[in-house]
Parts: sequence; C-alpha cells; structure tokens
Amino acid sequence: MARSFSVKRLPGFGAIALLTFAMLYLPIVILVVYSFNAGSSQSNWEGLSLRWYQAALSNEQVQEVSIRSLWLAATASGVATVLATLAALGTTRVSRFPGQTMIYALINQPLMVPEIVTGIALLIFVAFLKVNTGYAGMGYMVAAHTAFCIPFAYLPIRARLETLDSTLETAASDLYANPVQAFRHITLPLMVPGIIAGFMLGFVISLDTVVITEFVKSAGQETLPTYMLGQLRRVVTPEMNAIATLFLALSILIVTAFFLITRKRG
Repeated sequence: MARSFSVKRLPGFGAIALLTFAMLYLPIVILVVYSFNAGSSQSNWEGLSLRWYQAALSNEQVQEVSIRSLWLAATASGVATVLATLAALGTTRVSRFPGQTMIYALINQPLMVPEIVTGIALLIFVAFLKVNTGYAGMGYMVAAHTAFCIPFAYLPIRARLETLDSTLETAASDLYANPVQAFRHITLPLMVPGIIAGFMLGFVISLDTVVITEFVKSAGQETLPTYMLGQLRRVVTPEMNAIATLFLALSILIVTAFFLITRKRG
C-alpha cells in the first residue's frame, strides 16, 4: 500500500524547522538572558543580577508610560470588543443580504492594508480635527486604537457565533422568550469565550502597536513601545532588556489565556 504524503519525510525538513525556530526565538532568549546581566554591557556577561529590573520598576517615566499604555489598551480593546460583538451579531445572526460580503471586507480591511498607510491616513484626519476643534487629548489615540483593534476582536467573536447551534435560540423562542431574553440567557453566555478572546487579542494588538501611536500621539502621550523606541535611538542599556522582558511576559500571559479560552468547546 502507498504511504500517505507527509512533509516530515522530506529531506532537510528537521534542519530547516530547527533553523527557523532558532531564528525566531534565539534573539528573544538572548534578550531575556541579558536582562539579568549585572553589568551595563550588551555583549559581556558580568554576573546574575536584578539590577536592571529594579531600575526599570523605579523609573517614574517607565511607570507613567506603562500605566498610559495599559489604560489605552484596555479602553480601546473594550470599545472595539463591543463594536465587534454588534458587528458579528449583525453579520451572522441574519439571513444573507446584498452587500454582506462587502461588509466583511470593510470590517477586515485594516488587516489587509499596510499599517503605515493606516497611520498616515489617521495622521491627516487627526491633524484636521485638531486644527478645527483645538482638542488634542487622548481621545484621538483611543479612537485610532479602537478602529485598528475592531477586526482583531471581530474574528474570534464571529467564529464563536458561527459554531453556536441556532436551534437553542429557536427553542427559547418556543418557550415564549422574547428576542432580548433569548439573547441574554442563551446567546450571550455562549458568546462569552469568543468575547473574552476578542478583548484579549485586541488588548495585545493595542499594547503592541507602534506605527499607529507614532502618527497619532501628541506631546506627552508616549506609550511604552514608543518610549522604548525613543530610548533605543539614544543608547541601548540592559534596562530596555528588562522592560522588554516584562512586556514579553505580559504578552505571553495574555496569549496563553487567549489560547485556553478559545480551545473551549460549546
């Protein structure tokens, strides 16, 4: 009998896989290791120390930009999740209608367009609003991050809705539940894993984005990624390694939670 094709049997598959993983993760491993370096060198190991973590955590500017980044990510991803939930309900819990494919494309457009293009478009739009309104607060940053996060939140929520059994809602209607009661007691509880996953994914995307923030932010609105970028332009110290490691740990925690939630079955 002919054996089924397996890519693992191709010559050099193992070596290429190991090389790929090394290129992806070896720089991250080096960054994490040197964040514990006692000295200030980026190439010479001078002993194990938490010196740079203490310096990063006691740095008032790092504390300020970290709090701003977390607040911005939580606010933008929260608003984006609400809007994405409404969009998912409007595109999955209805019969097909003209223009439905176009709506899918419009919602997912930020995923297809290069981020630099979105950043320039937001820069022009925000500059126009600032000139005509005089307002230069954090509202622009929240709106820009929200718009950028909506498609990322929409995808897991829509995927969750598409896997739900619509007969449950029909059964609720047969038991004299009105549409609001059916949504509240049946649909919404079943959507919760997708909603939480969408929020977490949007949170990570907002926390990580640099291009959008660089184009939209005003003076005094630095986030943690833009602060780190500015510091790296001046001098590279193990303190940046420590900040990046803490940032990485937070991202891994959120992504792990995202994985555990999305693997749940109805």
